Amino acid sequence: DPCSPVVRPWDTAENHYSIKDNGLMLPWNGRIWLNPPYGKQTQIWLNRLAAHGTGTALIFARTETEMFFREVWGRADMILFLRGRIRFHHVDGSLGEYTGGDPSCLVAYGALDKAHLMDSKLKGKRIEP
Repeated sequence: DPCSPVVRPWDTAENHYSIKDNGLMLPWNGRIWLNPPYGKQTQIWLNRLAAHGTGTALIFARTETEMFFREVWGRADMILFLRGRIRFHHVDGSLGEYTGGDPSCLVAYGALDKAHLMDSKLKGKRIEP
């Protein structure tokens, strides 16, 4: 997880890089879990994940944006548009009060991550762009 919080309630991957490490500049190995910074930074992280070729990102489902067209529609192997709004957790593990405010999706790069999204029990709509 190259975008891991400094303090997290649970592990999201075998290896974690936080903002202190600058995961964008460090080597990535194997399957990547990516919950990138939201906003203009998202595109940079998705570009790196697409180039890496194996991983899944959690992002807002803003399908009309230039970033989505460039880094998702043209490069991803599968998208899972999640049903409902996700809620985030505080660093102590307790459920946050609010949603992210927009619909979210999981974006898979590579055959292995595509297969994981196909096999997941998460509710939503899966598409191959």
